Amino acid sequence: MKISIIGAGLIGGSMALKLREKGIADFIYGIDNNQQHISKALELGIIDAGTDLEYGIKNADFIILAIPVDAARMLLPTVLDLVSDQQTVMDAGSTKAGIVKAVKDHPNRSRFVAFHPMWGTENSGPQSAISDSFSGKAGVICNKEESAADALQLVEKVAENLDMHLIYMDAQDHDIHTAYISHISHITSYALANTVLEKEREEETIFQLASSGFSSTVRLAKSHPEMWVPIFKQNKENVLDVLNEHITQLRKFKAALEKENYEYLEELITNANRIRGILR
Repeated sequence: MKISIIGAGLIGGSMALKLREKGIADFIYGIDNNQQHISKALELGIIDAGTDLEYGIKNADFIILAIPVDAARMLLPTVLDLVSDQQTVMDAGSTKAGIVKAVKDHPNRSRFVAFHPMWGTENSGPQSAISDSFSGKAGVICNKEESAADALQLVEKVAENLDMHLIYMDAQDHDIHTAYISHISHITSYALANTVLEKEREEETIFQLASSGFSSTVRLAKSHPEMWVPIFKQNKENVLDVLNEHITQLRKFKAALEKENYEYLEELITNANRIRGILR
C-alpha cells in the first residue's frame, strides 16, 4: 500500500515508522510545507520521497492528515476533491466536531475517517518520531456511520497495526471528553509554568530544586503553541466549561487554606484520591 502523510512531524512520522515496520506501507510520501521536516524525514528513513500535495494524493492508496487541527479543517475539503472512491483519507487531530462539520456535505465524505490517536508528547518534528508510540493507546474513530465500509475497515486495520485499541464515538462527545481529560491538562501545565516563572525569577533555583513531581506536571507546558492554540480554538466552548470547573476547584482549595479549614482540605484531597481507582 502506498501512503501519503501530510505533515511529516511527530505524529505522522511515528505512524510511518510503525506502518513500515509492520509491512503495511510499501512506499511512503511525505508532504510538508516545512522542507526541513521533509529532509529530516528522508534522512531518518521515515519517508521514501517528498512530494507536493496533488501528486502525493493522486499516487497514494491511503492519505493521513497529521497537521494542526485548523490547517486540517481547511485542507481536508481540497484533499477530498482529489481522491477517488478507491482511496481513503484519515486525520489525526485532537478535535473532531469541526473537521467532521467541514466536510459534512462533501461528495467524497465517505472516503474520510475521523480518527484521533490518543498519544502525543511535548516534542515535535520528525526527529521526535517513535515507532512504538501508539502501542497500547486508544484510537478514537468518530461518526463511523458517515464513512464507507471499506474506508472504515482500512483505518481499523491501520489502528490494529499501530497496536492501538479502538473506541467509537460521536464527534461532539469526543470533543467534550477530550476537553476534560486532555485539553485542560495542557492549560493547567501552561498556567503552572507561567506561575513559577513569574514568582521564581531565579532560573537556576528552579533547575536545582525542581522535583520529579513538578517536572512531570509542567512537562506539557513545553508543547508548542502552533499545535495547541488551534485545539483550544476549535474546542473553545468545551474547554471554557472545564476551565470554569477547574477554577471552582482551585477556589475551594484556596478558601480551605484561607479559613484554616484543614478538615475540608482533607476532604478535597480524599475525594481527589478516588482517581486511583480509575487510573491504575
